[in-house]
Amino acid sequence: MEPADDGAAPAGSALRLLDGFELIANGVEAHLPMSAQRLLAFVALHDRPLQRAFVAGSLWLDSPEERAYANLRSALWRLHRGGVRLLQVYGPQLSLHRSVVVDLRQAEEFARRALHAGDDLTGDVEPLLLGGDLLPDWYDDWVVLERERFRQLRLRALDALCERLMRAGRLDAALDVALAAVAGEPLRESSHRAVVRVHLRNGNAAEAIRQYRLCRRLLREQLGIDPSVQMEELIRGVRVPETVR
Repeated sequence: MEPADDGAAPAGSALRLLDGFELIANGVEAHLPMSAQRLLAFVALHDRPLQRAFVAGSLWLDSPEERAYANLRSALWRLHRGGVRLLQVYGPQLSLHRSVVVDLRQAEEFARRALHAGDDLTGDVEPLLLGGDLLPDWYDDWVVLERERFRQLRLRALDALCERLMRAGRLDAALDVALAAVAGEPLRESSHRAVVRVHLRNGNAAEAIRQYRLCRRLLREQLGIDPSVQMEELIRGVRVPETVR
């Protein structure tokens, strides 16, 4: 059954969930109370209509059922009191209005293209699309789980994109992507190896050695381990410039 619109459609509405919460409705930033932010974000993270009971129980775990439903009604009122309907409400179900653009969904689509596309890389590559964490200052269990799922997806996508860019000879773009992966997870050795490989392909031995040493220091200080055999083999035989000895 197709959801019925409940109120005015949100013209030009965009929801940002990466690197923090921001809502643009009708072309201007909308300021919402935290209860309305949590409701909108929770529904936006699900690509299907949700039962009110599920939403209320998930967002207000520690409240009795009646109180949880009351909190949901209050959050809906606060979310829609400006007259713009960001959620479609029909019967016992809620869903995000189809016209609301969510940056997380755009980033996921880009990541999946990077993972599954061929070597055709026409056009610009924008690593910043995969540079942000999902709602980094929120600690609800449902956010933490989704954050980790997206983090793994974007890191795999950045690794794959870097490899494809190197094969295409687009070394500057490959370096941007590899550095974005390192920034996303400084303890992920595969991302450091990608940076080293790009520097070596570019003939920048000093930069490759610096990146290797940064990786080695982080792994030793944070995890108490040394770089892998793959990393050691990558820099074996590289002549160390005097400036980095």
